[in-house]
Amino acid sequence: MTKHTEIQLKHYYEQGTIGPDLFDVVQTTTPEPQEGEVLIKQTYMSLDPAMLGWMMDDHDSYIPPMTLGEVMRSNGIGEVVASKHPDFAQGERVMGMMGWCEYAISNGQGLTKLQPGLNEEMALSVLSLPGLTAVQGLLNIGQPKSGETLVVTGAAGSVGSIVGQLGKACGLRVIGVVGSEEKADWIVNDLGFDGAINYKTDNLAAQLEALTPDKIDVFFENTGGPIQEVIFNRMNTHGRIVVCGMIADYQAEQPRPGPNWITVIKQRLSIQGFAMPDHLQDAPALIQQLMPYVQSGKIQYRAHVLEGLVSAVDGLNLFFSGENKGKLMVKL
Repeated sequence: MTKHTEIQLKHYYEQGTIGPDLFDVVQTTTPEPQEGEVLIKQTYMSLDPAMLGWMMDDHDSYIPPMTLGEVMRSNGIGEVVASKHPDFAQGERVMGMMGWCEYAISNGQGLTKLQPGLNEEMALSVLSLPGLTAVQGLLNIGQPKSGETLVVTGAAGSVGSIVGQLGKACGLRVIGVVGSEEKADWIVNDLGFDGAINYKTDNLAAQLEALTPDKIDVFFENTGGPIQEVIFNRMNTHGRIVVCGMIADYQAEQPRPGPNWITVIKQRLSIQGFAMPDHLQDAPALIQQLMPYVQSGKIQYRAHVLEGLVSAVDGLNLFFSGENKGKLMVKL
């Protein structure tokens, strides 16, 4: 019997740094596929901010919490090394939920075949959750119109960078909020954003006013934090706010209070939160919406690749320190 490594959740996350004390790294017998199953050797594994919520003992969330002792959830890419499933053949590359493990068993549900020649880093960076989230949030909920102004927070991240590029492709003026001058330079000079604000600098309101002469029509919220209110107060009448993530509050003892609802009434704002598990059944249609932008070269990406399965344990902290650059993933 062959063995492989997997990482299981040992304790629920409460607050502070994510570290080895939350996990068990174990050697376990590599399973054999039964009828209707495939065995996948994972090659790339996605790390996402949503994982923090999955690791909490929160039964009111949009997705049930993990069970202690369960292999840590994650999306990944791998090669089918053994198959007893009629739809998957040995040697095919597939993408889907696999977990923090070297080998995974699947019944095929939720697996997507990768086209020959498609780069794994591009698949995880664009055609996986980041791209699906950007399309659903901006195009389907935000309903952007050419000539409008879009502000996106977390603009150098895997989702925000695609949101901004989709906005530009739709004819919008796009302003991104980031956490460093390097990230500001990247989204403006490489991705084509019209402007950027480093939220760690001073005079945020004045900076935003200068960059949004026609105010803001669509606000794609990825992060929360003090700049949220600054953006909120500059929304146009009938503006749309798409709430995707609040990473600034995930580790806070007390989340920041929301903006005053009087502005919602005066400006007749539409505010909608969304979570991708509600829309995964629409993935083929979302990819179909996204592909014309990808094929025309309007979507660029950068991948932040960590090496080795165990690097995922400390790697999640990069989301909260702001040190990740692009789509965070692990190469096994």
